[in-house]
Order: sequence, then structure tokens, then C-alpha cells
Amino acid sequence: MRAWLRSKAALGAALAVLLAYAAPAQALQIVRTKLSNGAILLVSEQHQLPMVTVAIAFDAGSRHDPVGKAGLASLTAQCLEQGTRELTSAQFNRKIDFMGSSVSVGADSDWATASFKSLKRYTPQTLHLLAQVIMEPGLRDADILRKRAQVVADIKAAREDPGYVASITFRKALFGAGPYGHPPEGDPGSVAKLTPEDVRDFYSSYYRLGSAVIAVVGDVKASEIKDTLDKELARPTGTVPAQTPPSAPVVPEGIHPTLVDRNIAQANVVLGFGGIARSNPDFYRLQVMNYILGGGGFASRLVKSVRSKAGLAYSVASFFDADKFPGAFKVVLQTKNQSSNEALKLVVEQLHAIQEKPVSPAELESAKKFLVGSFPLKLDRQSSIASFMLGIELNHLGLDYADRYPKLIEAVTLEDVQRMARKYLHPDAFILVAVANQKVAAINLKQVAAEAKAN
Repeated sequence: MRAWLRSKAALGAALAVLLAYAAPAQALQIVRTKLSNGAILLVSEQHQLPMVTVAIAFDAGSRHDPVGKAGLASLTAQCLEQGTRELTSAQFNRKIDFMGSSVSVGADSDWATASFKSLKRYTPQTLHLLAQVIMEPGLRDADILRKRAQVVADIKAAREDPGYVASITFRKALFGAGPYGHPPEGDPGSVAKLTPEDVRDFYSSYYRLGSAVIAVVGDVKASEIKDTLDKELARPTGTVPAQTPPSAPVVPEGIHPTLVDRNIAQANVVLGFGGIARSNPDFYRLQVMNYILGGGGFASRLVKSVRSKAGLAYSVASFFDADKFPGAFKVVLQTKNQSSNEALKLVVEQLHAIQEKPVSPAELESAKKFLVGSFPLKLDRQSSIASFMLGIELNHLGLDYADRYPKLIEAVTLEDVQRMARKYLHPDAFILVAVANQKVAAINLKQVAAEAKAN
């Protein structure tokens, strides 16, 4: 749920970084090496501030959750924060707090990440504590059971949010029993059944440094930090076996609804179908197409049509979730119950329209300018840079990716945008989830499909 609750960066810091990275050729200098345990090490020396950030990505995301044990990867990650064999959770936290450092471990669908931030003067001590979390975690029964109860309570609280319910229901409907068929945090029933032995077994199987990627950003020297990491992170050695890719989700012709009845004032709707993996070479063309369709905020067609012109939606946007395996394309909107049919009709109209007629040169130019101009904002602080570095390694993008990205976006043409829309959008075959007061909403799927196509 951490990704779901992630906050945005401060605008002032982002603008400062934008100016600092104005010269693309010098956007990010990265040194890539390998540790003796097999982990890939990426280091970006940033000497402006006496701070250091380290992030380690493990092949330990929730796509590895065993059948019937949804949420195990996430629970394991959170339990790793509960101290070491030598230090209780309270003792561990006191040491971290005394230095003003932070240590965290979390898992999303694809990866688990263990990280820390500290002042340069406390980097050796903080790194040692993180290393102990990874190599010799406490994983005591009492700590695991306490964390399990907290996670169950958090999930139950989240399920009071109709938007969250719509999201997890859509995920289940699209991916079924596949690796992405459940949210990383799992569900209350599955998490409540997880045992301390389950957690320890998952840790032993998937926290393997031979499959890990380590990103270090800050006031360090690449050669020195490599030697330090080689000493501190001697184990667990070995690698995680490659996971068999699941079949890409395919939605049959027609609208496939799941209508959840809630006594609420506005409908929370998710509609969509299968998407792409991050490795798909069409990723950049799709970025541009989706920005124009619904990813560009108030500049997007969906917002202009459904919110600004018709006044039917509090929020509406489209997304491609490009993960290790093919993810989802989805449109998410909130509207008054009684506006549901009309809002859905307008959304489907826009899916048809971008397929049938090329976008305008002005739309294309605006999308490119935003995507290229906002790219440096992804590097607004050390933790963002570390995450970016992990991403380029895990997705095999190359160390020069920061330099190449603007060129990849600029190369997208009007024809590319329409071709992407025709290839990847399916306005006649989608899953629809609506959490709403169903009596008031009275969603008429046949009417939505017929009127949208007619227009």
C-alpha cells in the first residue's frame, strides 16, 4: 500500500534539479560494477550535500506470493524492519533515530527494496544496520504476529475506500490467479493465515544478493563504497530462479462488468484491459499516446471531454502499468452516481476517437514537450535518483538512458500515436468495475456501448 499512498515531491526542489540537469549529456553519471556476491552495484557521486542514500532491489515482489498466500512478500518485507538477531525492534529503532537516519524495507508487485538515508558521517553505522537487517534479520514469532495483525487492520481500513475497492476488484478481474491478480498487501483472509515460518521461508528463498541491484547516491566515492559493501554484504549469496512469465491478459469482445453496491454519493469506476511489459519497444510511443488521451491531466482529452466540457467527473485519467510482465491499461474516474452512464459513454467515445482520427500536431508537440521537460523532475532528490538507477538496471535500459530518453520521445510521430491507439486500445472489449450506489447509478452497459460507438 506504500506505492498507493506515495506523496509527490516538493515543487521547489524539483525546479532546482531541473536547472541542475539542464544539460542532458551530463544528466547523471553512473559507475556500474559487480560485488563479489554477484550483486550489481550502481554508484552516482553527488557531493553537493553531506548525505548518502542506498537502495537495494531484491527479486522478492508479490508476484512470487505462493497460491493462497497473497501478501506474503509484503509482510516479509515489513517484518525485516523489526530488528536483527542482536537488536530488538525497539533497540534497532533507537540506534537509527539517534543518528537521524532512516531505514525501510517494502515490496511492490515486482521487487522488494531495502534502503536507507543518512548523513555522510553516519553512513558506515547505518549501512551496517541495514546489512544486518538483510543478512541476520530478527524475524521473531512475536514481531511477525504483531506486524501481521497490523497489516490485516490496515487492509480492512483501506477497503473502506471505494476507490481502493474498485482498483483491487479490477486487478482480480483482469489477472485472475496470475502473479498480478492480487494487490501486493494481499487481502485480510490470506494475510491472517500467514505464519512466522511462511515469512522466514520467503526470506530465505528470495532475499538473494546474487539477483540484487544496489544503487548508491550521495557524498561517496565509487571505489570506496564498493569495498565497504563487499565487506558488509557478504550474504545471502545465490540467485533467485527466473520466474516463468504468465500469459498476457486478454479480454474477450464485449463489456465485462463487476458492479459493487455501496451507499456512496459518487461512483468510483475503473475500466480497462491488458497492457504491456516495460520491455515492450512501444513503451515510449504509448507514453505519448496516453498523455494525449488521459495521462496529461488538464491537457488530456479525457479531462477536457468528461470533466471540463461535460462537467461529469471529479477526476478522470488513463494509465498504462508497464511492469516486468504485461500489466494493465485502465481509465479511472469518479462521477456522481446518476452521471455514470453519460461519463462512461464519453470515455469510450474518446477511446474510439483517438483510434479513428490522427491527433493534431499541437497535441503531439505539447505531449512531447511535457514528457521531455518533466523528465528531470524524476531526479529531484537522492531517493528519486536511487530509484531511477534501480529502474534502468532492472529494466535493462542502459546507463545512458537519461541522455537517450528525450530522443526516444522526440522520435514519436502522429502516425505512431494512431498506430498505438489502434493496437493497444480496446474500446469494444474491456472490463468495467463500478463501486457505486447501483440503484442510483443504474449503469446500462448496452446503452453505453451503443451510444459511444454511434458517436
